[in-house]
Amino acid sequence: MGAKPFDTLRNACRQVAAWGYKAIQVPTWDGRCIDLKQAAESKAYCDDWQAVLQEFGLDASEGAFHLQGQLVAVNPVYDEVFDGFAPEAVRGNPKARTAWAIEQCKLVAQASRNLGLTVAPGFTGSLAFPFLYPWPPRPKGLIDAAFTELGSRWKPILDVFEECGVDVAWELHPGEDVFDGLTYERFQAAVGNHKRSKINYDPSHFLLQCLDYLEFIRIYHDQIVAFHVKDAEYRPSGRCGVYGGYADWVNRAGRFRSLGDGQVDFKSIFALLTQYGYAGWATLEWECCIKGAEQGAQEGAPFIASCIITPPERAFDDFADAGVDANKINRLLGLAA
Repeated sequence: MGAKPFDTLRNACRQVAAWGYKAIQVPTWDGRCIDLKQAAESKAYCDDWQAVLQEFGLDASEGAFHLQGQLVAVNPVYDEVFDGFAPEAVRGNPKARTAWAIEQCKLVAQASRNLGLTVAPGFTGSLAFPFLYPWPPRPKGLIDAAFTELGSRWKPILDVFEECGVDVAWELHPGEDVFDGLTYERFQAAVGNHKRSKINYDPSHFLLQCLDYLEFIRIYHDQIVAFHVKDAEYRPSGRCGVYGGYADWVNRAGRFRSLGDGQVDFKSIFALLTQYGYAGWATLEWECCIKGAEQGAQEGAPFIASCIITPPERAFDDFADAGVDANKINRLLGLAA
C-alpha cells in the first residue's frame, strides 16, 4: 500500500479489478491493508473486509507472511538490516523480535481461518545462509544445528496452522535457509514432515540458481499449494555469473523481469501444474529493474490468463472406445482358449 490508487484497500481493489485480476494475495504485515490482530480475533471483521473485495468482484487468494516469517530466524549478521521489518518496540532486541514474529505467524493462521483461506505463503528465515559457500570450511555440524533450531522454532507455529486448517507454502528463496529442493527436504525432516509444511512454487528463484524448475514440479508436485508467476533471466558473461559481482540489479547476470520479458517457460509450467492437478491460484509477483510497475501490472493479468489451461472433461480419443471385451482382449493377445 502506498500512493494512489494504492492508498486504501478499496482503491487498490478498484484498480486491480480494472486490470483484470480475480483476487489479491493479502500482505498481512501491512496494517493499511488489513488489521492482522483483529482479523485473527474477529470473524465479523473478516466478513466486512471481504465485502470490500466483493464490491469489485475480487477474492482473497492467500494471506502472505513473508516479512514476519523472515524474522522468526535471523542470523546476527543481518540483525540491523532486518530490524526495519519489525515494529520499533522490538528493534535492537533479537529475542523480542523473534517472539513478536512467532506471534505474528500464529495470528496469520487464525486470520486465514476467519477469512476462509487455506494457504499462507511465507519465508522460513535464515540462520545458516551466511555460510552458504563453504569457504572457509564450515564447522562440522553447523548446518545440522541450524536446521534443528529452525525446525524447533517452526514446528509449534505449524501446529497452530494445523489447528486452523491452513497450509504454509514456503517460498523457496535465496536468503532463506530453505531455497531449493535439498534444503526443503532438510527442513521437512527438521519439522517431522509436518503435514502443513508445503511449497509456494516460484520459478524465478530457481532459474537464477540454474535449477531445473520443470523437473522440480515433477519431483515435488504433491507439495506445491501456491504459485508465484514471476519471471527472470540469466545472462552470464565473462565478467559476471550466478553471484552477481555485487553489481546492482541492472548489471547482474541474473535479473528479475516483468512477466513475459524473461526466460521462464510458463507454457510448460502451466502444462505440468495442470497435468498434476494443481488447484490453487496463479499469483503475479512483480519485480523488474527495467520496466515500470504499473505497466508490468497491466500486462500481468492477460499474460496469466493466456497461460491458464482448462483440463479436458474426457479423453480426446474416447470416441474410439468400444468398452471392455474380455474375449476380444484374449484373442488379440493370443490367449483365447
